[in-house]
Amino acid sequence: MEIYANALLYAIPFFMCLLVIEMGYGYFVKSQKHKVMDSVASISSGLTNIVKDSLGIGIIIVTYPFLLEHLALFSLESTWIVWLIAFLAIDFAGYWNHRLNHKVNFFWNQHVIHHSSEEFNLACALRQPISNLLGYFPILMFPAAIMGIPSTIIAILAPIHLFAQFWYHTQHIGKLGWVEKILVTPSQHRVHHAINPEYIDKNLGQILCIWDRWFGTFQEELDEVPPQYGVLKPASTWNPIIINFQHLWRLIKDAWRTQNIWDKFRIWFMPTGWRPADMKEKYPLMIIDDVFHFKKYETPASNALKGYSIFQVLFTTILLLFMFYNYASIGFDGLLFFGAFVFIGIYGYTTLMDKVDYAVWIEVLRGLSGIAVIWITGDWFGIDTYFKYGSLTVAIYFLITISAGIYFTYLENNQATSNVAI
Repeated sequence: MEIYANALLYAIPFFMCLLVIEMGYGYFVKSQKHKVMDSVASISSGLTNIVKDSLGIGIIIVTYPFLLEHLALFSLESTWIVWLIAFLAIDFAGYWNHRLNHKVNFFWNQHVIHHSSEEFNLACALRQPISNLLGYFPILMFPAAIMGIPSTIIAILAPIHLFAQFWYHTQHIGKLGWVEKILVTPSQHRVHHAINPEYIDKNLGQILCIWDRWFGTFQEELDEVPPQYGVLKPASTWNPIIINFQHLWRLIKDAWRTQNIWDKFRIWFMPTGWRPADMKEKYPLMIIDDVFHFKKYETPASNALKGYSIFQVLFTTILLLFMFYNYASIGFDGLLFFGAFVFIGIYGYTTLMDKVDYAVWIEVLRGLSGIAVIWITGDWFGIDTYFKYGSLTVAIYFLITISAGIYFTYLENNQATSNVAI
């Protein structure tokens, strides 16, 4: 995990720079594909994901080294051919894992966050799950294990394979000619994220598009059908933690409420979106039926709230970079505590973005708790070792959090209400 944390020290600034470049380009060509609240929600989702992964939270059903030990028929050396085969094995497994996520009710819950943005840009690539608490992906790597591909090669290629899926989440790159025949491109991935009937559950490949072409899930982007983005059951929140478990909560409620015993069991493994007949009738859900005429999720947001949201996501990112830099010194218990502060923080300020009244209590309580930690320990997880006024800066951040929670909940909302009344 420490190696992963060190890699994030370079990956996070790199991705953030690419985001700024895309935003700047969109502004320059007067075709901006980012909206402040949506992009803040997307980046915040990415932060929750890397905290969860860096702390190793979840249950791994089986590891690749275990499969290698028990299934390998050969012992392969580390040659370029073996590296190529390993890459193909990861991409092949990724295709089927992705297809499983799209086709089965239970598994859709861990992927819906990635599709929840109603925009399509580099930020939405960061909408990665925290609900994937059962690690089963190595099971799909059994062909690689049978061939005896060393686990060290898989361990190196897997994060590279993941990071390489970032670049094609953009609307600023058109079709790429002959490249479209081999690699997943922005055009193909726009199709994948679209909710148009022609595009649903298409282009499931991750790096290579050959799997889609072979297994019948490929769809070219059509000029006459511009992609529309999001999910058919809109998330209607900026809070990535809520989005991660919305679908699961709906499944739980349907399984509990339905009168059909068989439906209580099969709902988990039915095609994505399937519901018991009595549940559809008694508890109908809003589903988008006209993808070109639906209202995207928005909340009343002043420039002050937008600016504050940007401040929160940037400061949270800085705190996380410190956590990864100081990963070994903080210790596992401290990392869990630090991670909890990050999760609560993201939950708090994204709930504030949703204009939910109870957000103020989250912000006030986490602010006071953070100040209490600094007061009791005299430091913020050792930050003063690296920055002379580090703890003081963090304490000021928590004071801003408390003040902003109160201001945006009571003062700004009251001012807006007064203006409407006038």
